[in-house]
Amino acid sequence: MYTIGIDFGATFVKMGLVDDFGKVYFRRKIETVLSASRASLIDAIICNIRDIIEISGKSVSGIGIGVPGPVDSKKGVVHYFPNIKGWEGVRLKSILEKKLGLRVELDNDVNAMTLGEFVFGAGKNCNNLVCLTLGTGVGGGIIIDGKLYRGGSMCAGEIGHMPINETGPKCNCGGIACLERYIGNKYILERAKKTFGNNVTLEALTSLAKFGNKKAITIWSDVAQKLSVALTEVINLLNPDKIVIGGGVGKAGELILSPLRKQIKVRAMKDQAVHVKIIAAKLGADAGIIGASLLLKT
Repeated sequence: MYTIGIDFGATFVKMGLVDDFGKVYFRRKIETVLSASRASLIDAIICNIRDIIEISGKSVSGIGIGVPGPVDSKKGVVHYFPNIKGWEGVRLKSILEKKLGLRVELDNDVNAMTLGEFVFGAGKNCNNLVCLTLGTGVGGGIIIDGKLYRGGSMCAGEIGHMPINETGPKCNCGGIACLERYIGNKYILERAKKTFGNNVTLEALTSLAKFGNKKAITIWSDVAQKLSVALTEVINLLNPDKIVIGGGVGKAGELILSPLRKQIKVRAMKDQAVHVKIIAAKLGADAGIIGASLLLKT
């Protein structure tokens, strides 16, 4: 049986047809920011879903969608998106079900990614797992004793909105000194542009660091240092077996992971630090799509 997984990000909405083995077919991508309104973006998503179903000719059991912010996954209601305005209190599940006549399951996008990595990726055969996605925002998902942990109001896992200082810049979520406010891709690029000029990209910053540019290496090391502050709290509190890191910023790979592991050894409590493995996500750009499709099976 096939499902459609949708990875709704602050930059792109990506979707595809997914089989029972986690393979993705008939991918589609929409630029989130180009949509004039919430309604027009929902219409574009619906059109692309219908297009996938028509072209594939497959029987689809339902649609899973991961969204970039806190949601009530039982009721299918978006609370709000920290990085996209105008989505407060949207009953996205019921809107899509009425339009498409298919079952729809909704959750936070990193919860979806976490499920994907847990079932098919880097977290396979792991009972206690924390996943992070580093990109426009910084999100987290938690598996405890083999089950996705959503919390009392279905909003657990917001690691990006853990404060890492007593004072600091205000975050889009309304908090102060949130991790995301320091290592979201926008803020990394702001720092990189001051050093390398306005044309620099995250990919270029990674390449410069890999070729030994000390200033680029310093920027990525600082990202790792700030991330280590939040993850030390997570590790000491939850004692996970693995921490899996993905997302666009996560493509920097060992430029972040290597200094991060060193910082964790220094910062975290000994037993937890020795136990945890910090590794890169395996499912790449398809993690959100595959994970969203699994929301129909949890």
